[in-house]
Amino acid sequence: MQNAETVLEVIRERGKKGMPLERLYRQLFNSQLFLMAYGRIYANKGAMTPGVTGETVDGMSLAKIETIIQALRSETYRWTPVKRIKIPKKNRGSRPLGLPIWSDKLVAEVVRLLLDAYYDPQFSDRSHGFRPRRGCHTALSEVANTWTGTRWFIEGDISDCFGSLDHEILLAILGEKIHDGRFLRLIDRMLKAGYLEDWRWNATLSGAPQGGIVSPLLSNIYLDRLDRFVEQELMPDYNRGDHRESNPEYLSVCAAIKRAKRRKDVSAVRELKRQRRRLPSNDPNDPGYRRLKYIRYADDWLLGFAGPRSEAEEIKERVREFLRAELRLELSVPKTLITHAVSQAARFLGYDVKVQHEDSKVTGTRRSVNGCIGLFVPREVIRQRCMLYMRRGKPACRSILIHDSDYTIMMKYQTEYRGFVQYYFLAQDVWRLHTLHWVMGASLLRTMAAKYHSTVAKMARRFNAMVETPLGPRRCFQVTVAREGKKPLIARFGGIPLQRQRGAFLSDKKPVMQHTWANELIRRLLAGHCEICESQMGLQVHHIRKMADLNKPGRPETSEWVRRMAQRRRKTLVVCEACHRAIHAGRLTTSIRNQSLESGMLRK
Repeated sequence: MQNAETVLEVIRERGKKGMPLERLYRQLFNSQLFLMAYGRIYANKGAMTPGVTGETVDGMSLAKIETIIQALRSETYRWTPVKRIKIPKKNRGSRPLGLPIWSDKLVAEVVRLLLDAYYDPQFSDRSHGFRPRRGCHTALSEVANTWTGTRWFIEGDISDCFGSLDHEILLAILGEKIHDGRFLRLIDRMLKAGYLEDWRWNATLSGAPQGGIVSPLLSNIYLDRLDRFVEQELMPDYNRGDHRESNPEYLSVCAAIKRAKRRKDVSAVRELKRQRRRLPSNDPNDPGYRRLKYIRYADDWLLGFAGPRSEAEEIKERVREFLRAELRLELSVPKTLITHAVSQAARFLGYDVKVQHEDSKVTGTRRSVNGCIGLFVPREVIRQRCMLYMRRGKPACRSILIHDSDYTIMMKYQTEYRGFVQYYFLAQDVWRLHTLHWVMGASLLRTMAAKYHSTVAKMARRFNAMVETPLGPRRCFQVTVAREGKKPLIARFGGIPLQRQRGAFLSDKKPVMQHTWANELIRRLLAGHCEICESQMGLQVHHIRKMADLNKPGRPETSEWVRRMAQRRRKTLVVCEACHRAIHAGRLTTSIRNQSLESGMLRK
């Protein structure tokens, strides 16, 4: 059996060369790929979320992988309809979310590994969504670093993109490069598996289920047609000229300055220099110069155009017509806007994107800011975030947390604050988040005061601390939990310098696991023995959602499996089928474990 890394590398090389794929379906018989897929997704939060059948990652085994492979080999594998739930959106609407069963998640991850290895090298460099080593920050950095001189922003948003993907077009796009009917039929069955809502089956006539593992990649494959249209048709049509012509008015003032210098008229030179500083050095309306820039993250895309508004309107209509005619998608009318880059800000990936203009900002002998892209934190985003910790316009106590430990409360606030701040580190005005810091800090102190029936001032003195950062000491709140024989646990709120970091980077996904054997859980499963009774028969993996589940009320303190998982600080335990049944029945205590061990030795 071919190694999983070798298989993916061969497919990746064919993708780089644009060579078609044949007999791809055979790769689904490789158990090494399933082990790699299992190692990548078992730790996801959704792995313990049941679908319509109640199947979760708990009870995963090599036998289950073999059963799935046999079904795929005989082409009898059938996708189960996903369980659909509604999650709220910011605009008070709701978004459907599909919850597949565990077996479907595992097969979908194997399909995603194969498709990603082939298609990712062929995707446009301007596509940043749902790709390894790329994310929101890489897209925003590209805009900030390469879009200098933009005059108009064309903000684009595709209406219900995931739910509107046309199955026929998607399969036709896949069929251009993948010459394997069995693999395409598997994808077709996945797309048409349907969903259960209120326990009624509904057909999926279009779209890919939101929440599906392979859905983001399929949307990228689908929208790659849009990337190619912009790069191969729009950009050649609207990009012209090597550079802008000089501004005649600017040149006239420069000539006047030279004449005034020859006359040694100091006051005239000074006034003419002030006048020159208010003029662009190049002609902003040069008819021989146009530039069109493009970036896409999932279904959100942004075009930057240097030229007249009339041509920007043409570009917008051409994109609309292409999406409607070729991909059967519609642009969202309220979210597709043409924005003047200097006087207004375009909203992209939660940032305000704007072209800066300030004649008085001079570095050396040139106006260093004019024409450069600036990234800013939207004011309303800060206000909305602050409202989560306020009541009646003031920071409020979060009563739901007062029964937790000090460490848990502090970590909860810090996790929420740090995640939000780190996302906006690229913003030039990240210092505006001091408002959020103050509101969350006041809410934290009020929560602690309510817990101890004390005052905010006393809590501030109790938890006050200083922490060293690369930019110097910062004041914060801190909780320290001493542990015998171990380093103390420390939770802090604050202590993060609110200063712009040009190199900030948050990627969407971790890189593909390069070696299956490097995953500790896979090594334990392949070791071939129960970690409680040493049996080698019917091995399965017992999963729990989180370590806190080990301390559930009513669970015997003598449970051997609880002790083992707590010692290893792992949410998984490789056990035999008998021990797994005993765990779920609550019977696996130390005494029963000894009996199981003795019976296992007798079997040997």
